Parts: sequence; C-alpha cells; structure tokens
Amino acid sequence: MKKSVLLASAAIMMCYFASCSGGKKTEEAAAPAEEANTEAAVPEYKLMNDLPMVDLSKFPKDADGKITLFDGKTLNGWRGYNRADVPARWTVNDGAIHMSGSGAGEAGAKDGGDLVFAHKFKNFELEWEWKVAKGSNSGVFIMIQEVEGQPSYISAPEYQILDNVNHPDAKLGKDGNRQSASLYDMIPAKPQNSKPFGQWNKSKIMCYKGTIVHYQNDEPVVEYHLWTQQWKELLDNSKFSKDKCPLAYELLLNCGGENKEGLIGLQDHGDDVWYRNITIKELD
Repeated sequence: MKKSVLLASAAIMMCYFASCSGGKKTEEAAAPAEEANTEAAVPEYKLMNDLPMVDLSKFPKDADGKITLFDGKTLNGWRGYNRADVPARWTVNDGAIHMSGSGAGEAGAKDGGDLVFAHKFKNFELEWEWKVAKGSNSGVFIMIQEVEGQPSYISAPEYQILDNVNHPDAKLGKDGNRQSASLYDMIPAKPQNSKPFGQWNKSKIMCYKGTIVHYQNDEPVVEYHLWTQQWKELLDNSKFSKDKCPLAYELLLNCGGENKEGLIGLQDHGDDVWYRNITIKELD
C-alpha cells in the first residue's frame, strides 16, 4: 500500500525504500557529508500551509454537539489532499460520497486522489458509515499533515476500510492487522465484526489527548496511544519503521505536528467505496 522515501545524497545521502515515496527539502541547511556517514539524516519535507480551510462554525451542529461534515448532497467543506479542488472521481450519489474505482491502485487515477475535510481537528469523536464493492480497499485517516509531494498516509494513522473476504490485503500483515477497522499494519481490530461487501458498516474514531479508540458496528475494536513508547514500538515493528520508511516514521512519531492536530481524510485506493452520515464532535 505504501511507497518509497528519498533521503539526501552527496550533501544529504539519498536512499530508496520500496514502501514509501520521496521527501522534500526544508529551509534547513544540508549536513556536511562527513556527518551523514555517522547516522542517517532526518528526512526533510515541506508542509503545504497555504491551502484553503473552512469555517467550522458554518456547518450544522445538533443539540449533542455533533457537527455535520457531509450534508448528503454536496462536497461542501471537502477538497483533495494537497490541492484546492475536489478530484473528479469523488462524487455524491444517493446521499453518499462515492469514490468511483479506477482500478489504478492507490491515488493512481489521473482524476483521483484522497479527499480531506478542510479543517484541522485535535480532540474529537468522528462517526461515519461506509460500504465497499467486492474486493475494495480504502481507509479513513486522522491527523493528516499536508506534505508537498507526498501521499496523505505519510503522516496519518489509518483506520482500515476493506472487504476482508475478497481483498488480498486482509491476509497480509500480522494477525489480521490490515483488516477492516484495524490500525493499518499495526493493531488488528478485535473482534473483527465487519459486514460483507455491499452492506453498510458503522464506524467511529475517538481521539482525546493522544488516546485513540476505533469502533466498528458499535463495538470498540482497537485502542492505542500516540506519542508514547507503545506508539514508537508499533511504528518500529510496522512498514513505517525508520529503516523502511524514514519520512513516515518521523512524521508519525510526531503525529499531528507541533499543535497535535490535523485533517481527516478518505482514501482513494483505486476501488469503489461509499461514505455517508459523517459527523464530528469536538472534545474539550
């Protein structure tokens, strides 16, 4: 699912890793070549901080404080990751956001790419419903930082969305940690209670001061804690480890950046998937 990262060469040594894609330079000066020989430099990158954001106060809120992020009719408030418009493959059909599968793999379609809600969230309860076509793969991301030239997963934990029966990713990873509602490639969802393709599932992510809980069909199935030793160990033993994917490791280790907040997003993995009834409640 993930691609390769570029590290510095000459002034900054550059290495390719099959699971991640290339990093970008920041304003920091390059380390001398002799220093680079002792330890690999932290991958450099540039955050995209000039993309449009929305005023959350203009979105409907119910008596319980739940804010409607998708009105069932329009993609108001949504845009593409690292872009100001909505990729054409994301449309609204029958009250749901639909990714029209391209068959081109993750963000492979010319008119595809991940979809984000243009507001950064910190502590929240995010709820939604989803269904997939036969053999489909997608995901819901939290704490996304928009990094120039990089995919959204490079900085964001993923709540896996999958047809567990027909997509091969369900049998990869360890102990089912790539199946539906799992923290992708790190913690398997238990119990695994997803419904078959074509049927609607109900999901929730609770995020509060670094504690993250995944729910699937009204049951808690995953819990983890950002910015802790446990979180570091999860990364160390995943495809986002420092050796396999240095840029992802750096960003995920410091998930949410300086302000410990980020965007939520829906993944284009090249397959048909539908999302509806998307709400969020901000927690104090």
